[in-house]
Amino acid sequence: MHNEQLMGIRGEEEMEMSDDDMVDSSATNSKDSEDSAVSQAEALKEENDSLRCQLDAYRNEVELLKQEQGKNQSNISEEDNTHSQQLSFLQQALQGMQKQLLRMRDELKEREAALQKSKEEKQQLKKQIHDLKSGLHNLQPTHTSQPETLNQDDRGSEQSANQVSDVTASSVVSCSQDKEGLPEKNRLSPVNSERDALLIGIISTFLHVHPFGASIEYICSYLQRLNTKINAGEVEALLSRLPCTFRQELTGVGASLEKRWNFCGFQSIKST
Repeated sequence: MHNEQLMGIRGEEEMEMSDDDMVDSSATNSKDSEDSAVSQAEALKEENDSLRCQLDAYRNEVELLKQEQGKNQSNISEEDNTHSQQLSFLQQALQGMQKQLLRMRDELKEREAALQKSKEEKQQLKKQIHDLKSGLHNLQPTHTSQPETLNQDDRGSEQSANQVSDVTASSVVSCSQDKEGLPEKNRLSPVNSERDALLIGIISTFLHVHPFGASIEYICSYLQRLNTKINAGEVEALLSRLPCTFRQELTGVGASLEKRWNFCGFQSIKST
């Protein structure tokens, strides 16, 4: 019995000791688990912080990429705008050059037509001047034959004077009257020489192809190509003596006022 009691007491003590050991081990285990949980929590916290930092870094990189992309797009858009403006300017310049070329081509055609017309007028003037010169050369023998005719008339009058004195007296009176009348006709005639007649013919031909008239300087510049001794005063005096053939008109206003001579022979011949 005593042994059983001792064994029972020992068993209880062992059981108590085992309980205490279990309590101690459980306390130790719980403490270890708490430490491990704390360490895990700290590790998780550090990992979370690291991930958060990485996430912030990724976000910053994304923002930088967006900003760079926006800058690139703005630069590209600015370059596109610049290129489009340059292209527009070039197109406008090209259109302006094309218009200028067309205008220059039209002006060139007009000048060529005017040059051709002036050449034709020049040829016509040369032909008319040649005809006038030929006509004047043909008139010269007629003028030179007039003194011979007068001499023959004088000889005939002398012979008739020997035959009939009355006829001689009357012929002398008539001859004297004719000789006195010739200077009056010469003084009244606006054409004093063949040179004046030639100038009148040339000027009439020149003004005929200039229906709007020409200044005295323009007329003299043309005449001086034929004869350098011709001056403006001589030509203007000759034109002034022929009001039925040449008429002077004023054109322009103010400082652009200009005197021009026109050929009016066709109008005058109708009114006479």
